[in-house]
Amino acid sequence: MKELLLMSHVAFGMGCILTTVWLFVDVLNARAENLGRIRWMSRAAAAFMWLAFLAGGYWYVVDYSADKAMILRGPWPFAHSLFMETKEHFVITLLLLATYLPIAAANDLAVNRGARRLVLCVAGLMLVLGLMAEGNGGVISLGVKMGLLGQLH
Repeated sequence: MKELLLMSHVAFGMGCILTTVWLFVDVLNARAENLGRIRWMSRAAAAFMWLAFLAGGYWYVVDYSADKAMILRGPWPFAHSLFMETKEHFVITLLLLATYLPIAAANDLAVNRGARRLVLCVAGLMLVLGLMAEGNGGVISLGVKMGLLGQLH
C-alpha cells in the first residue's frame, strides 16, 4: 500500500505539471474558442495538485518516519534535512497557486491581456515549483536507497 500511495503522489504531481504545461500553451494562444478548455484545464491542474498533496501528506504522516530514519542513518542525510524540509515548505505555495489558478482563469483571457498575463505567471510559477518538487522527491528517494545500500556494507 505504501508504494501505491507514493506512486499515486508522483503520478498526480506529474498530472498537475503536464496539465499546467498544456494550460500555459493554451493561454499563450487564448481566444474565444479555447476558453472552455483553459478553464477546464485550470480546474484539472488544481485537482491533480490537491490529490498529490493529499496522497503525499498521508504518506508523510503515516509512512515517512521509517524512510526518514533510513535517510538520516545513511550517507545522504541532506536528502531529508535539505530536500524534504524545503519541499515541505514550498509545496504550500504550490498548493495555493493551484487553488488560485481556476479563479484567475475564469476571466475572459481572450480579451483581458492583464488577466492572461496573470494566468501565465501563476502557471509558470506552478511549473517551476512542480519541477522542483519532483526533483526534491527524486533526491529523497535516492537518500532512502543510499541508506539501504549503506546497511549492506
